[in-house]
Amino acid sequence: MNPIASIVIPAHNEEAVIGAGLDRLLGGAGPDEFDVVVVANACADATAARAARPGVRVLVTPVGGKAHALRLGDAACRTFPRVYADADVSLDTASVRALVAALARPGVLASAPRPVWDLSGATWVARRVHRVHDALVSPQRALAGVGVYVLGEEGHKRVFPLPDVLSDDGWVQASFAPDERAVVAEATSVVRPARTVRAHLRRRVRVRLGNRQLAELGRPVNAVPLRLGDLAALVRARAVSALDAACYLAVFLADRVLTRVRRGRPADWGTDASSR
Repeated sequence: MNPIASIVIPAHNEEAVIGAGLDRLLGGAGPDEFDVVVVANACADATAARAARPGVRVLVTPVGGKAHALRLGDAACRTFPRVYADADVSLDTASVRALVAALARPGVLASAPRPVWDLSGATWVARRVHRVHDALVSPQRALAGVGVYVLGEEGHKRVFPLPDVLSDDGWVQASFAPDERAVVAEATSVVRPARTVRAHLRRRVRVRLGNRQLAELGRPVNAVPLRLGDLAALVRARAVSALDAACYLAVFLADRVLTRVRRGRPADWGTDASSR
């Protein structure tokens, strides 16, 4: 059978998770249902060996960087639509089918799954920070922050060739109007957020620097700014506790300080070992 989608998975030092992720992705798939390309980029571990299996093509490059890996994988794809998935995100066969089917809706050029957060192993402060962060950003979440996005052929023309951006999903989200992208409730991606406050801060600084870069490239992420009033409203509604809010506010302020300190310095894409 002809594959219903190509799937690109950039993987930098992902030997701990790549095998299980591919098992879940392909566990319910028919023979040759998906065209899967794993790009092992600048790996110093056994990522390529763990990814090798029937139905998966593994590309190995000494050049690091997620954007570079995505371009290599994209060039090797055999069909549309195309699924771009982080190596540490768990996505099953049924979810891929639902994401592909969503692109048949009139006007939809890109789709993404609904995230399911796996907080096992996270510190108690990191859990509270994530609880608040998710409550604040979930109303405006679309293609970014869930580890997976899917492009049809027309949507692909908006995104590629992908520049060397820190936030590829931010670039993708900014490429489409709200009515051109769909969050598919039937599709889920299991995402492991940062397990420690330190790891969370590294991620948030990278997100802010990535958003600043997108604005400089003319594709700003038009998210609604978060205000203290939003945090207070969550506490009043008992969606989060006052202790949750206090932890979040402390980490948020540290995030802003670190972002200012890092301004002008490079921030390379890499693996967050805390979530492995």
